[in-house]
Amino acid sequence: MANQTSENQETIKKIKDLIKDEKVAMLTTLTPEGKLMSRPMRTQEVEMDMDKEEIWFITEKDTEKYRDIERNSAVNLAYAGNSYVSISGTAEFVQDEDKKKDYWNKILGRLLNTSPDDPNVVLVKVTPEIAEYWESGVNVKTVKEFVKKMTSSKSLDDSNDLKDTVHFNENTK
Repeated sequence: MANQTSENQETIKKIKDLIKDEKVAMLTTLTPEGKLMSRPMRTQEVEMDMDKEEIWFITEKDTEKYRDIERNSAVNLAYAGNSYVSISGTAEFVQDEDKKKDYWNKILGRLLNTSPDDPNVVLVKVTPEIAEYWESGVNVKTVKEFVKKMTSSKSLDDSNDLKDTVHFNENTK
């Protein structure tokens, strides 16, 4: 059990490292018609430590994504850049004026055409439940994994160092 906790902590750290420089996530929500809808969202903060795992965004209440989350708080975040990370979790709305002001910048003000004091502006906190990542790029590690696959009877998924999954609720704190 302790070994699993240690592995989960390492994977959580790896996921945080992979997304820390990615500014935009695709936030996927479920529409009232049962369709999945993805929208780009600027990540404001990623907190993944021993005390809490949270990913923060800003949106407005008069949007479809807000209404989708109100109906069903299950969401997915997808990050793509030098690697690929998919995070499923639960979204909730938070009214924290100080945090909104901390996250606010001129670009956000122009994009939303408002200020952080606008009651229509709301924070979205996503609490991760499960995540997967895939490292990309042609490097020594990638070549090593493909050589292992070619010279072994095991499939790549059996011992793939390029991909991992973490279940956040199994992480003992």
